[in-house]
Amino acid sequence: MQVSQLLNLNNKLLWGQRRIPACDTTYINNRRYLGNKYKLLPFILKVVEENCEDVNCVADIFAGTGAVASAFTDKQLITNDNLYSNYICHFAWFNPQSYSQERIESLVDLYNKSDVANDNYMSDNFADTFFSLADCRKIGFIREDIETRFKNSEINERERALLVTSLIYAADKIANTCGHYDAYRQGAEFDKHLVLFVPSPKDNLNAKNICYNEDANKLVRRITSDLVYIDPPYNSRQYCDAYHLLENIARWQKPEVSGVARKMDRTSLKSDYCINKATKAFVDLIDKINAKYILLSYSNMADKGNIRSNAKISDENIIRVLNLKGEVSIFNKNYKPFSAGKSDIDEHRERLFLCKVTPNIKLSSPL
Repeated sequence: MQVSQLLNLNNKLLWGQRRIPACDTTYINNRRYLGNKYKLLPFILKVVEENCEDVNCVADIFAGTGAVASAFTDKQLITNDNLYSNYICHFAWFNPQSYSQERIESLVDLYNKSDVANDNYMSDNFADTFFSLADCRKIGFIREDIETRFKNSEINERERALLVTSLIYAADKIANTCGHYDAYRQGAEFDKHLVLFVPSPKDNLNAKNICYNEDANKLVRRITSDLVYIDPPYNSRQYCDAYHLLENIARWQKPEVSGVARKMDRTSLKSDYCINKATKAFVDLIDKINAKYILLSYSNMADKGNIRSNAKISDENIIRVLNLKGEVSIFNKNYKPFSAGKSDIDEHRERLFLCKVTPNIKLSSPL
């Protein structure tokens, strides 16, 4: 896809920001997410087009919403994220399994028309917190119905993923929160109510596309790709904390929740990239990648923001490790950062570190 085509795609997909309807359809970027690179896609694509040759397979191993992967659907895609709520959306957007558009539209219409009076897991645990009692009842009913239909073989795995994706996007759109689920606003009026839209994935996806839901450091030991794109967490903000509620809805294991924010146990979902093990994890990751090119997104927030927003891996260590793997180029673009503090952040840049890998390189004592 050329840069001009991608810019046209951006204009089409940003309908939500212009507050006009999209024929009851939702697209991959109609979701709030920390660190979303959607607006940087022309920059990322331009770097790849101008500096990488013969790229037929792209692996996005910290894929988040899947925004970056969506720019490479003309190639074989490998996506991964340790959050199941992201993985199931990747499966909806990128898995090549066939599905019935008519069935999805019919069920979305049914769910939107449903008036749910009975309590369920969602209303019992989350009523009048992130969502109203009525919307909690509806979310719980819809999620249970999707799972029942899947277990009864009424819908296939892709259809299940598309319906769960529709529910996640719809819930996130009306949530009583500021873009993540660490807290909700006390005493807020619930003036928005749940409306599902039909996901619109691209046609003619590569038959070899595959989506993973695991630790990226373990996955890279088993996969091979022409280009590996890396966008790890930068700072101490754990994504499983920020999106625990969407993760709960996606997994639908109905765990006990606790605290004001009604969080489930997230111990197994914590990332080493958010703690003092980040550099060690990065060394291991780069060492085990099998690819012609490594493209790393990492901001220059080393010590500019609120302490929780500061980058965990120094520029010196990034460059030192990548240089041991191959030839490194750095590309910069000014970009507005996310910081929960009241920091005055100047000259913030999003950086792309491109490493042209030297074959058969093994890292040894790089730090």
